Amino acid sequence: MMRAPAAILLIVAASALGAATPPGPTADEVNDRSVRPLLTEGAAGAAVVRLQVLLDRAHYSPGEIDGRLGGNTVRAIAAFQRDREIAEEGAGTATWAALDSDAAPIVVAYTLTEPDVAGPFYRIPRDMVQKSFLPALGWRSALEKLAENFHASPVLIQAINPKARIRAGEIVFVPSVHRAPLPPAGRIVVSDSDLSVSAWDEEGRLSARYPATLPGPHDPLCYGTWKITEIRKNPTFHYDPSLFWDARPGHRKATLPPGPNSPVGVVWLQLSVPNCGIHGTSDPSRIGLRESHGCIRLTNWDARELSLSVEKGIPVELTR
Repeated sequence: MMRAPAAILLIVAASALGAATPPGPTADEVNDRSVRPLLTEGAAGAAVVRLQVLLDRAHYSPGEIDGRLGGNTVRAIAAFQRDREIAEEGAGTATWAALDSDAAPIVVAYTLTEPDVAGPFYRIPRDMVQKSFLPALGWRSALEKLAENFHASPVLIQAINPKARIRAGEIVFVPSVHRAPLPPAGRIVVSDSDLSVSAWDEEGRLSARYPATLPGPHDPLCYGTWKITEIRKNPTFHYDPSLFWDARPGHRKATLPPGPNSPVGVVWLQLSVPNCGIHGTSDPSRIGLRESHGCIRLTNWDARELSLSVEKGIPVELTR
């Protein structure tokens, strides 16, 4: 049986550059329910993959499942513990016991279909105006498409499947991230201190929590209670350089086509405060930071799920 190196998923640019990806944890290692180590921030490997998938399925999203215990996962654990009244630090015995009430396999075999690997695929430029010339801001590769469909990092998919080729008919191992549908939301809370967006049902119970990228010091969050005024799926993006402190000199306004690699991802929830919305992202690996231009970013899959539970007029509290 393959064994994961201690820091298996600290595989940075080598994969992106096309170098061979070292083997990652096997499906058996990730699915082993007998392994419940005490995890601390910075840990990596099979147990972290298991933890992240369990949190994801329980609606305490860790963001991109990457097998590394970073800030998004640490905050998701803390939120899970607060809600379940578990008094312990980190992912200890009580936390594992509560999460492991979900006994479904964590990693499952999946046969790739033609639609899974179908293009077209695009080379996405960094420049915002150049993006507007593309017919769509679609996937860069079949691997990126597959990874996002299973809430995972492309590096993790490659690490678990080091010999697989991403083509129709190929069997690969992927995180099993099916979530139960959310109840209708009664309100949404955006927490600046927690870097999160949470959905609360009409009875006042927490139904989901997502890590978020929030505005940085150039574009502070507009604290207060606002409302959702518009829900757009697969939105176009109207780029206005006057709203971007870091816009390139000489940039003009441009309309960017829709797609998963749009700056606003696959969903836009417009708030009643000007130039502010909750939306998806083209780079899920950067969720959980302070770098947005006044809006609230989620992973595409979290933004999509949230959009299915809200309606126009629902209050959104932007809190400290």
